[in-house]
Amino acid sequence: MAGVKDVARRAGVSVATVSRVLNDSARVTAETRARVLAAVEELGYRPNAVARSLRTDTTRTIGLVIGDILNPFFTELARAVEDEARAAGYSVVIGNADERAERQDHYVRTLLEQRVDGLLLCPTAEVTPLVRDVVRDGGPLVFLDRTLPGLDVPTVRADGTAAIGELVAHLAALGHHRIAFVSGPALLSTGRERTEAFTAALRACGLPVRPDYVQAGDFQAASGRAGAARLLDLPEPPEAIFAGDNLMALGALDEIRARGLAIPGDVALASYDDVPWFTHLDPPLTAIGQPVQDLGRRAVRALLDRIDGRPVEPVVLDARLVVRRSCGEPAGPGAPAAEHEQGSDETEGRRPR
Repeated sequence: MAGVKDVARRAGVSVATVSRVLNDSARVTAETRARVLAAVEELGYRPNAVARSLRTDTTRTIGLVIGDILNPFFTELARAVEDEARAAGYSVVIGNADERAERQDHYVRTLLEQRVDGLLLCPTAEVTPLVRDVVRDGGPLVFLDRTLPGLDVPTVRADGTAAIGELVAHLAALGHHRIAFVSGPALLSTGRERTEAFTAALRACGLPVRPDYVQAGDFQAASGRAGAARLLDLPEPPEAIFAGDNLMALGALDEIRARGLAIPGDVALASYDDVPWFTHLDPPLTAIGQPVQDLGRRAVRALLDRIDGRPVEPVVLDARLVVRRSCGEPAGPGAPAAEHEQGSDETEGRRPR
């Protein structure tokens, strides 16, 4: 296997010059760079990233710790991060916290031991001593999707306040006045923010804020199903259920179907987070979509700025309402015939209770 000395000999330069070319140093002429890279290609030389990091104090890797790899939102977010990092010449090492603080800390510790150049963290609800120490030490760290109280860390996240307001107004305009919410955990910033936005939107539309219409979940499908069950068992069940993330929407959907109820004829259903398979449901699910690709790109750029010592400001992007037909919306003119039939059957008027 060819080594760096072989590359230097083939290119007619010193080992130090080869090192400068491989580390993108500006102190190399274009002609010399081309000669070295040609020798690298001819010999099939592959630099040892670990050994090079010992000399340059960089590994060209970043760490990403996400909340739950089974959640399609985080899966898509991880892909966006990986794509942007690769384009910048970095590799990504991913850890799945599974929404558990101890598992989050395990991956944070492991990634730091592997000497990643920076860390993207979708933090769990708990401010752990390890995360506090990482913030205090001032290493390149960016929070993604979520914030933690009392920690001054640049954050890249989406704001769904306006979109939730639009959704509630949309539901009211369709004739739904008993609107319920299966929320995320109050300990998570995203859970709190979505609940606060929902109750504010009800007030803005002149609708009552009923405590029994807000059921706490944990961003998992089982809690979405349990929350929907409690809502549907109420003496006066809601006309519409809004789930605080896509997995809880899936759980709520399972419960509604298990009871033989029609969507939206018996109960409307909407989700925070939009995922591709929502369009394949019958009827397709109305949802609030987050700009996942942009979140991933902006997070990587913010982290690279921190790695390079540049100042980083918080990034807040707007979520948006995606109207489909799960809340009683009329089918659009371009919808397939089956969707027209479903829409006409269920939007002539919801079944009276």
